[in-house]
Amino acid sequence: MERIAEELMAQLNADTAFTIRLGGLEIPVAESTVISWVVIGIVLILCLILTADLKVKNISKRQALAELIVTKLQGMVEGMIGEEGKEYIPYLVSVLIFIGFSNIIGIFGMKPPTKDMNVTAGLAIMSIVLVQIASIRKKRVKGWLKSFAQPMAVVAPINILELVIKPLSLCMRLFGNVVGAFVIMELLKTVVPILVPTVFSLYFDLFDGLLQAYVFVFLTSMYIREAVE
Repeated sequence: MERIAEELMAQLNADTAFTIRLGGLEIPVAESTVISWVVIGIVLILCLILTADLKVKNISKRQALAELIVTKLQGMVEGMIGEEGKEYIPYLVSVLIFIGFSNIIGIFGMKPPTKDMNVTAGLAIMSIVLVQIASIRKKRVKGWLKSFAQPMAVVAPINILELVIKPLSLCMRLFGNVVGAFVIMELLKTVVPILVPTVFSLYFDLFDGLLQAYVFVFLTSMYIREAVE
């Protein structure tokens, strides 16, 4: 059991991939950051391939696939965020794709970057900052400040506390689910190293990974929808 625990801790640690030295300053670059770059690179290459040689008429099968993917993703996110928040759909689709690819990259033997709390915290902070920006753009600064005292002034401290609670809940939900699935898969690989982990990988690395991406974007969309309505 101690050996299994040590192996799990080794897998869960966010190792430093390399260090950038600028004069006397050393900047460690985490493994999760490097894998995030890999995910971004994969998505970028796929986008370049799918959008090459676009046409208005007599489109190729590749272009038809690209249009289908964009239409489906935009339709799904628009259904969450509503008509008022349509301008935020590109960001939410980008986050959905990034988290989805990050979560399923474990199938190829890489550590999911979302297993690092720094990554999930960064995503959560970006989303909540966007929520506040959306609220300010809709209500203006005066209306945004007044919203903290709604429906009555006595709840203002609770509404202000939500500024911390919402990104924390987004961060911990994504991080906890990804790490939980990762731990279960590592235990299965240690205890039953043949066949069984492959079957469970289809659920934890593929289905559950995509589900967590959907949940993250759904909650962010819900917060934006509340802010702009």
